[in-house]
Amino acid sequence: MYDYEELLDRAMAKMPDTETTDARFVIPEPKLFSEGKTTILDNFGNIADILNRDPDHLMKYLTRELGTAGKIEGTRAVFQGRFTRAQITDNIQAYVDEYVMCSECERPDTQLVRVDRVLILKCSACGAHRPVKKRKVSNVVVRDAIEEGGTYELRIDAVGSKGDGIAKIDKYTVFVPGAAKGDVVKVKIKKISGNLAFSERA
Repeated sequence: MYDYEELLDRAMAKMPDTETTDARFVIPEPKLFSEGKTTILDNFGNIADILNRDPDHLMKYLTRELGTAGKIEGTRAVFQGRFTRAQITDNIQAYVDEYVMCSECERPDTQLVRVDRVLILKCSACGAHRPVKKRKVSNVVVRDAIEEGGTYELRIDAVGSKGDGIAKIDKYTVFVPGAAKGDVVKVKIKKISGNLAFSERA
């Protein structure tokens, strides 16, 4: 007969090895700015590293879900068109839910493997595995590009006649007091009137 402690030790010895520490799994906040008619995800490489996923796989997912074209330039990703931090964040979280997190133990210690042309998510923490769903279209709710009270990081494209910096995001023209062309600024939207938005430094 085994005592409780010995039985516990034997059970633990049969558990799969885990790859994580006690550190909390935290997805980096997207560092985003607009450049001309493109959106730059400046810390794309860092996000892919934290998720432990192939950057090309993550990029392919994001461009499909955003309905745009894009490319990887070094450690950053460039998307055609203007997208908000909320849109990028929502899609990265959806990617994590589908391609990273174990649905059984809710840990990120997983690997993507292909078995008979089926993509499988295998968890090295609890041993669970599941097929990855094929996503045909995005089910992410599209939000307004900007909202009153929201905080955004913008690149100033021009300076108006009154000296305000001007940035474009989606259909909106955003006025930023005291900003110079080329500046990357963090602003809070005070008021939206039609396609015009008025902001202050955040």
